[in-house]
Amino acid sequence: MNKTNTPTKKRTIVDYHKLPMELKEQLKLVYSDGFHDDLITYKDSMGHRVTALRLETEQIIYMVRMSKELAYQIMDEDEDFDDEYRLKTTKKEHYMDKHADNDYLLIDDE
Repeated sequence: MNKTNTPTKKRTIVDYHKLPMELKEQLKLVYSDGFHDDLITYKDSMGHRVTALRLETEQIIYMVRMSKELAYQIMDEDEDFDDEYRLKTTKKEHYMDKHADNDYLLIDDE
C-alpha cells in the first residue's frame, strides 16, 4: 500500500449566520437547488447530533450548521431564491461570474 504525502485539509464547523458573505454566495452556487435536501447529520465530538451542509474550498472543509427548518427559513427570506427554493438564474450567473476564479467550485451549469 502506497501512502501519499497529500496534506489534510483543515476542517471547521461554523454556524450559517457566522459564515462570511463570500462563502454564503459560494454555498448558494454549490446548492443552487436549495439547501434542504442536501443536509447531512453526524455526531460531534460530544456525541450531539449535528445537521449541516458541507462546503469544500481549496484549503478548508466547512460543515455549515443548520437545521432543515433553518434552511427553509434562510431560503424564504433570501431574495436570491425563487418560490421553489432554487437559486434564481440571474443570481446564479452573477455569482458564477463573481467566483469564476475559484476552481474548487464545480458548478453544473444546466
